[in-house]
Amino acid sequence: MTPLWTARAIAAATGGTASADFTVQGVAFDSREVAKGDLFIAMKGEATDGHKFIDKAIAAGAAGIVCETSVDYPHVRVADSAAALNALGIAARARSHARIVGVTGSAGKTGTKEALFAALDRFRPGKAHRSVKSYNNHVGVPLSLARMPGAADFGIFEMGMNHEGELAALTRMVRPHVAIVTTIAPAHMEYFGSEAAIADAKGEIFEGLEPGGTAIVPFDSPHHARLRAKAEQHAAHVVSFGFGEGADVRAVDWLPDGQGGSLVTAQVQDALLCFTIAQAGAHWVSNALAVLAAVKAVGGDLPAAGLAFAEMGGLAGRGARHRVAVPGGEIRVIDESYNANPASMAATIGLLGDESAGRKVAILGSMKELGPDGAAYHEGLAAPLVAAGVQFALLVGEEMAPLAKALEGRVDFEHVPAHAAATARLKDVIRAGDVVLVKGSNSVGLSHVVTALTNGDY
Repeated sequence: MTPLWTARAIAAATGGTASADFTVQGVAFDSREVAKGDLFIAMKGEATDGHKFIDKAIAAGAAGIVCETSVDYPHVRVADSAAALNALGIAARARSHARIVGVTGSAGKTGTKEALFAALDRFRPGKAHRSVKSYNNHVGVPLSLARMPGAADFGIFEMGMNHEGELAALTRMVRPHVAIVTTIAPAHMEYFGSEAAIADAKGEIFEGLEPGGTAIVPFDSPHHARLRAKAEQHAAHVVSFGFGEGADVRAVDWLPDGQGGSLVTAQVQDALLCFTIAQAGAHWVSNALAVLAAVKAVGGDLPAAGLAFAEMGGLAGRGARHRVAVPGGEIRVIDESYNANPASMAATIGLLGDESAGRKVAILGSMKELGPDGAAYHEGLAAPLVAAGVQFALLVGEEMAPLAKALEGRVDFEHVPAHAAATARLKDVIRAGDVVLVKGSNSVGLSHVVTALTNGDY
């Protein structure tokens, strides 16, 4: 097996000194994620120091260490481990012949990244690489780059931000051939103040495009013209996707397939493609259109992408569905616990409204970083809940108080302070036949509620 990195290559990339010859097959900076044969990068963080976990990493099977001090294991000593991670990511990108796609947006980043990986991996099995989980920040992106095999034909990298300038730095490291903005929505408003400012920040992804690169932008967004203008400064080609007449990649028709997914007919520039998406909802159709645009731009296979959409299961925290046996029958759980903003909340509540169920239950957590309009955004969820026919809402977090007030006399609800209190109430509020949507910002911790529901531990 060709090694991912040799000690000599690591030292050359980072400017460090190797203590011995060794090879590694993976890279990690969290000792809990180290697998046999990995390189462990011991970094100093705000809360702890990775150097304290070198013994643990070796016990887990690490084959080499990047560290700032000499240790009694094969290692490359560097002046700054965080800088070394960046350097390793840059070196991985420099040696790669892969067609690179960068993905950002206010919502749908991870789902789009995973769907694009599935499409390209189906086209060339084993030759596609992508960032795992939501490793999309200043340490996650270089880590994902450093993990990219030299023989990969495609690389897909998710990039996130919550401050101006962050995406500009990341995209210049990734240097994508194709850059996607999935959508613009009021997320991180605390730091930006307006959706237009968010659109400008997301548009930074185009600054790192390689010569001849392609920018993929949402046609139906009110910020389409703004994004296109930014893209045209850096891209040789700008491709739009959406539902509206005039989009380059457009959903000509779509409808629910009756099994929790969607049937779609899409015009992909000069090609017409009919396919099934395993996930339901307009937002997944939109994601699929962006993926098709990227597949075409990197020379992939559109029919293979269509098959991949049908085979994709839901992602944990982002639409995974579970059937759980309970006394008297079963419940269905829709896990959207990883992230939330006003647009994605409204869309997902709408999907709950399309479910056939004895009772529709929404467990909703606070939406974070919405700035001074946060109360209005939370209050605004009342209308979608009523329209969806939700019979009971369990609201979690202090920011949900305006929504609780707005629901009085309209929808039965309870308002609790935190996820532990929500879990404690499950036994009394959940019953057989329910379809239960769980959605909130990740920091609210509703993944614990999902775990309790799916394990029957309540």
